[in-house]
Amino acid sequence: MAKEYKIFISHSWQYTDTLEALRNLINTRGYFSAVYEESTRDKPINSDDESYVKRRLSQKIGNSDVILALAGVYASHSSWMQWELDKAIELGIPIIGVIPRGQNRISTIVSSRSVVDIRWNTESIVSAIRAYAK
Repeated sequence: MAKEYKIFISHSWQYTDTLEALRNLINTRGYFSAVYEESTRDKPINSDDESYVKRRLSQKIGNSDVILALAGVYASHSSWMQWELDKAIELGIPIIGVIPRGQNRISTIVSSRSVVDIRWNTESIVSAIRAYAK
């Protein structure tokens, strides 16, 4: 049986369409199985208590084999993305920066924390997950 990868995608909630597009890209790859750990607008952590949200996100990040960080420049303006990536480093979870389609510049918040930054391409993304997932 093929390995099922637990993936946490660090993203900005303002760009959930990019999150969904990345999931769809991965999900259409034959012979590759993934489950997703991140919170989304459809499945949020319903709390205004920041420490509770951080505990829940820490669990989700810690349960993951790899973090995919959407590396658009908007990531530089997301304190939550920075916190998630720093938490991943603290927990020893590898981070792969994924450069959104059509982007030339990427966030240093992502590139300074990632083990590799890759372009928006199914094979590149799947290969990086296989290579770097714990």
